[in-house]
Amino acid sequence: MGLKTLIADDEPLARERLRYLLSADGEIEIIQECRNGRDVIAALTENSIDVLFLDIQMPGVDGFKVFEEVGLKQMPVTVFVTAHNQYAVQAFEVHALDYLTKPVEPERLQATLARVKEQISSRSALLTQEQMKSLLAGLASGSALQREYPKRLLVRNGTKDLFVCVSDIEWIEAADYYSCLHVGAKSLMLRESIKQLTKTLDPDKFVRVHRSIIVNLDHVREIIREGQGEGSIVLTNGQRLRMSKAGWQSLLAVSHA
Repeated sequence: MGLKTLIADDEPLARERLRYLLSADGEIEIIQECRNGRDVIAALTENSIDVLFLDIQMPGVDGFKVFEEVGLKQMPVTVFVTAHNQYAVQAFEVHALDYLTKPVEPERLQATLARVKEQISSRSALLTQEQMKSLLAGLASGSALQREYPKRLLVRNGTKDLFVCVSDIEWIEAADYYSCLHVGAKSLMLRESIKQLTKTLDPDKFVRVHRSIIVNLDHVREIIREGQGEGSIVLTNGQRLRMSKAGWQSLLAVSHA
């Protein structure tokens, strides 16, 4: 009898890829797939699940809310799946079993499955109460007044995952569904939209000065205004970036906060 596995993700292609990769492991038995948190809760109530691959961001009820509603003692061994690195870092810091970033890579999944099997065999399939409290507290802090913003981002660079200190990022440039992080002489591609990063990073330090540009105020040397608010931002390295009228207003809002 294999490990009864549930895949929960609102993206069909993500579920298909994960299903395909898991099919290579004879000990994994996928018994159900879910598209949202409500379906996950129902599936866990009706079935005995050993392993849950749980997307964090799903419509309605997200992955963290599933833990809250089902209850710690009823949760199977859970691996977080996310396309957003700030959640991956958060899960890592609270010692969750593991996380996978999309698109899931075969080698990374194999390492995760080894940890899953080790935890099940050692009869410690459930997260400790202390871990869950930390996890839920981290979720709550996302909407709390004294919100803690990430100090580093996890960035894929070829076959490696790199931790980039947020304070080292000079500016960020939109690149379709990705963002280009400019860190000194390096340009690193992050699978996050600039819109998402605007919500993720500390707004007192990172200001969107143009629809395609976010700047780190700690690396700004001067502001050059042209006309009614539009102009340029000059970084400490001498690079000059565009600033829109809305960007100027955002800078004013930060300076008056």
